Amino acid sequence: MSEIALTIPLTKRIHRVAVGCLFFVMGLCFSSWASRIPSIQHSLGLTDAALGAVLFALPIGSLLGLPFSGWLVNRFGSKRIVANAILLYSVLLVLIGLSDNIYLLVPSLVLFGMAGNIANIAVNTQAVGVEAKYGRNIMASFHGIWSLAGFTAAGIGAFMIGKSIIPLHHFLVIMALILCGVAASFHYLLPHEEHTEQNKSFFIKPDKGLMKLGLIGFFCMICEGAMFDWSGIYFQKVVHASQQWVGAGYTAFMCTMATGRFMADWVSSRAGFKNTIRISGTLIATGLMVAVLFPYTLTAIIGFLIVGFGVSSVVPLVYSEAGKSTSSTPGNALASVSSIAFLGFLVGPPLIGMVAGISSLRISFTIIALFGMTVVVMVGYLKKDEQMPRRSS
Repeated sequence: MSEIALTIPLTKRIHRVAVGCLFFVMGLCFSSWASRIPSIQHSLGLTDAALGAVLFALPIGSLLGLPFSGWLVNRFGSKRIVANAILLYSVLLVLIGLSDNIYLLVPSLVLFGMAGNIANIAVNTQAVGVEAKYGRNIMASFHGIWSLAGFTAAGIGAFMIGKSIIPLHHFLVIMALILCGVAASFHYLLPHEEHTEQNKSFFIKPDKGLMKLGLIGFFCMICEGAMFDWSGIYFQKVVHASQQWVGAGYTAFMCTMATGRFMADWVSSRAGFKNTIRISGTLIATGLMVAVLFPYTLTAIIGFLIVGFGVSSVVPLVYSEAGKSTSSTPGNALASVSSIAFLGFLVGPPLIGMVAGISSLRISFTIIALFGMTVVVMVGYLKKDEQMPRRSS
């Protein structure tokens, strides 16, 4: 097999396919878990409140993994770390399937979150390297592949549920697919990052440019987290959609988010980073306000479609920009920006719940729309000298 592999030249396109494959198996792993949450809730007899508490273990694990991610990538290289982290990710998915009580499930989810975050930083570091070889933006297309994997996993999950296949057996199949994907891709990954000899410290304080990029990602991920966790409830309690349409808003959002990620690189190469972020923030705010001002099934679906397009490009482009930092290694820069941005994913859903408890969901979504406009404002504070110059390949 190694002889066959060596006959294929390691071109930038081959590297791109290999890294894209890893984005796909990562999305497949995470979304496979998400597709079986109702099954696991039922099998463990968890109430909605208990499930909410259990699910909090995943972001805790992700946060715990953030300080290690950049250091591991800088110390051992993204190629080794991404392969090992994704393999561990798949093993922990199976461990989740084996968990027959919350005392096993909670630590499994914490470790699952940690492995996922480390894999995320490493695979995005690989993507930054491939992007440098192309000399143009291609980061968003990688994130689009992750979204496509989510749809694939949802379809596989629906099939498994329909056939009454337990999560453990389902996750074993997914682990086998991931093992094949990693094995097929590993040889074709970038062997090293530029400047890996620099800054191998455990923690690197982000400079002003990285801090601002992180804040742009933070406000966008507040909006994204809100859509993930509250879109169905909004359609149920505000739109009063019929049962078969309750999930339509979430589906619409996911479709345009995936589609937008395949368009974002083309748009940003023509409009520029700052203008693309401005357009994105405006779309987020516009879509949410359409859903707030016209809370009917059709108009709310249209609003969520617009939000999906807005959200799609911000985080990939922010990661791409951070990866060009000359003040830090790609792994540390991505870990710093990701740390700040990911807090938004945690803050958004509880914020909506708190505001909704005091007033209403429509007011909550109006506030989230304001955060979309904050993205537009924040990018204006990013000075030219704080935009990262592209490293040559």
